[in-house]
Amino acid sequence: MSIRILEIREVTKPISSPIRNAYIDFTKMTSSLVAVVTDAVRDGRPVVGYGFNSNGRYGQGGLIRERFAPRILEADPRSLLDDAGTNLDPHRIWAAAMANEKPGGHGERSVAVGTLDMAVWDAVAKIEGQPLFRLLAERHGVQADPRVFVYAAGGYYYPGKDLSALRAEMRSYLDRGYNVVKMKIGGAPIEEDRQRIEAVLAEIDGRGQLAVDANGRFDLDTAIAYAKMLRDYPLFWYEEAGDPLDYSLQATLAEYYPGPMATGENLFSHQDARNLIRYGGMRPDRDWLQFDCALSYGLVEYERILAVLRTHGWSPRRCIPHGGHQMSLNIAAGLSLGGNESYPDLFQPYGGFPDGVEVVDGHITMPELPGIGFEGKRDLYAEMKRLAE
Repeated sequence: MSIRILEIREVTKPISSPIRNAYIDFTKMTSSLVAVVTDAVRDGRPVVGYGFNSNGRYGQGGLIRERFAPRILEADPRSLLDDAGTNLDPHRIWAAAMANEKPGGHGERSVAVGTLDMAVWDAVAKIEGQPLFRLLAERHGVQADPRVFVYAAGGYYYPGKDLSALRAEMRSYLDRGYNVVKMKIGGAPIEEDRQRIEAVLAEIDGRGQLAVDANGRFDLDTAIAYAKMLRDYPLFWYEEAGDPLDYSLQATLAEYYPGPMATGENLFSHQDARNLIRYGGMRPDRDWLQFDCALSYGLVEYERILAVLRTHGWSPRRCIPHGGHQMSLNIAAGLSLGGNESYPDLFQPYGGFPDGVEVVDGHITMPELPGIGFEGKRDLYAEMKRLAE
């Protein structure tokens, strides 16, 4: 019997927090949680795939319910299967979801499709009875590596948060096994940010490295002023100085900042990725790319992004996705990325690792859980199970 998608469910959930970066605060932030219910049965239970969108972009319930889910459900079920007819085909499902969509204008729809795509891949790997990272490695003819580099993202601006609190936060990440930590800049005057950076560097001295993230806040003059200040310090990277689509700013910045830079989390297609590589002055020997599949049409599109990078001489090892979720962890382990972002204390229950997974020397080891592995994270799976049932 062929496999069918019976239902697609979505709920928009709050992930609000009183934190802020240089551009936005998170007091009213939401996320979409999706369940793709199939008629496949494994271990006596119906297979349900789950997905959600990354933090920083709002939930996409309207687009999912009004456009993308109906197209999938209205398609001939046989057209959504792989050639063998024994499993769903994420690429064919993606094509069904994107039917009648004009090119360009990626905006919010890329988030809606990426959320659905995550759930589809979760279901596909569960039907195969494999962890997604092993399924991906097998399909791409590469060796899976369950050991993945992760860094701790934090250092947000918070009401009443002084330097001692910032230092304590960063110290806690090192104590939990991380050796790279990240903090926000650009939400305070440059001299105040310098003091914050120096405080963190003093705290982590000899135990780790520091990355800084401006969240696209700066115009060119400010980005250069920060570059001149930041190059005095041994930073892991200087992230997203200006608007993500201002490739000229990014290219010019390389003339002033010789150290590693990172960007890409707010680019949502392989065309955007190609433009960044062509025009953004990114350097494949030192810079980092942060495309997030959950925001950029999903893994189907992420595979196209990786193909673009290879064409331009970039290794997937230079990719460390934004988002801090288990989907990107699976991609990192299965397709040889450079690692993944992590939010040890934020955006729960969606971020983080399955229960019992620990950070050791800046790395985690992927557990052998079918699918993406959401069922191994008790608080997250409780939310997902409520939606599915």
